[in-house]
Amino acid sequence: MYRLIPFVFAIFSGLAANCQGSFQIALLKYNGGGDWYANPTSLPNLISFANRNLNAGIAEEPATIDAADPQIFNYPFIHMTGHGNVVFSTVETDNLRAYLTGGGFLHVDDNFGMDPFIRPQLKRIFPDLDLIEIPPSHPIFHQTFDFPAGLPKIHEHDGKSAQAFGLFYQGRMVVLYTFECDLGDGWEDQNVHKDSEANRQKALKMGANILQYVMMGNDPIKRP
Repeated sequence: MYRLIPFVFAIFSGLAANCQGSFQIALLKYNGGGDWYANPTSLPNLISFANRNLNAGIAEEPATIDAADPQIFNYPFIHMTGHGNVVFSTVETDNLRAYLTGGGFLHVDDNFGMDPFIRPQLKRIFPDLDLIEIPPSHPIFHQTFDFPAGLPKIHEHDGKSAQAFGLFYQGRMVVLYTFECDLGDGWEDQNVHKDSEANRQKALKMGANILQYVMMGNDPIKRP
């Protein structure tokens, strides 16, 4: 089985201050008609924020990776977004399962409208795992930036509260699903969604926490 290169998980230990571009994160391309390419400025802005505030050492430009591509193992962190349908083939589910059980991490950010489609696809990847809501006490909300109330609400759609869900494999969170939140919209250039600077900062800080949590392998709580 392919495994992710172990050294990338130590980059937030303080050794990355002088190694900008030491690794790359990626955007997941998928089939089904959903706009996987939504929010084109979001990841570059998050990377810039994390490099500036956490000395993260992330390459400035994210990659784009197909769900079936074996090169997915080159990326310790994969981001996925969109508004609509998501369909994974058997080859794609097998590849994603191998990636996630081999040390990878997938952040799914519902951009409003993805929810009824992504849940069945995650179930195909991990038939024996259920999404578990992550409480505000979980360490992902208490990295460099503190979110005592849990996942921040960035955009209003139908008035529901923001929720974070996780899939946990052998005690490690392998998928984070952010719902009713729109973190990626908050990461975008300000002139795209006209978000307040306060909301953009909340979104960027939460995104930086996610990256920091993943790269440190910081999961002391096996199941919230």
